[in-house]
Amino acid sequence: MIGEVDKKFSVLLSLYVKENPLYLQECLESLVSQTRPASEWVIVEDGPLSQELYQVLDSYQERYPDLIKRVPLEQNVGLGLALREGMLHCSYELVARMDTDDIARTDRFERQLVCFEQDPTLDICGSHILEFDIDPQHPTAVRKVPLLHDDIVNYQKSRSAFNHMTVMFKKSSVVKAGNYEDAPLMEDDMLWVRMFLSGAKGMNIDDYLVDVRTGAGMIERRGGLSYLKKYRAGRKKILETGFISRFDYYKTVGIQSIVALVPHKIRFLIFTQLLRNKKELSE
Repeated sequence: MIGEVDKKFSVLLSLYVKENPLYLQECLESLVSQTRPASEWVIVEDGPLSQELYQVLDSYQERYPDLIKRVPLEQNVGLGLALREGMLHCSYELVARMDTDDIARTDRFERQLVCFEQDPTLDICGSHILEFDIDPQHPTAVRKVPLLHDDIVNYQKSRSAFNHMTVMFKKSSVVKAGNYEDAPLMEDDMLWVRMFLSGAKGMNIDDYLVDVRTGAGMIERRGGLSYLKKYRAGRKKILETGFISRFDYYKTVGIQSIVALVPHKIRFLIFTQLLRNKKELSE
């Protein structure tokens, strides 16, 4: 059970050279503004960074010298291996993931801590997200995920059942499942699958706890043969775990092949009209 002493928790972030320093600053400010702030930020520097990114990190480390734990890597190793190393540096049982260009709602961690306090058997907790292009006050779409464990496991066979930048999980459960691994595009999905196979319990909060920066760039990156090859390799790894059937594998790879290889304008329509929900933004 997560008791009074164990309510301290870590936030895990991975940063690489192409990140925008302004976005990083907005992300870190959202962590500072939490109603239940983290006890430490573990920031993995995935290879050498730009001078502007170093300046942002240095300024926050000067302001909060006892909060930030930086983990510099000599070279860029990719997200999966960077997160794997970062997990080993997290001091507390509860760890919250965060992307360095997104913005956490002020009560995100408080809401998640309550879930762990209420259910000692819980291993991973996420939420829905609001997506935006420029201004988080004007979201363009939402991504909703299933709420209950059985529905989450079933959904995971086709698409990611967690929005990775929203999750808080138990370090012991992550390590038990083998920690993050090198699986381009599938770092998080591979971890969710292996956690489920090792007996982990999950849930999602029925609310939007993170504002996520997307835009046309994100959609463009999900096209082309290179992306499709990485996706197919990742799904093959999941198939090899036994979590999905060959039918699940061929179905998802077939659908992704169409999405990846169609012209960009059509792919944009698929993402914005079919894979995301705009209707709820006006409710």
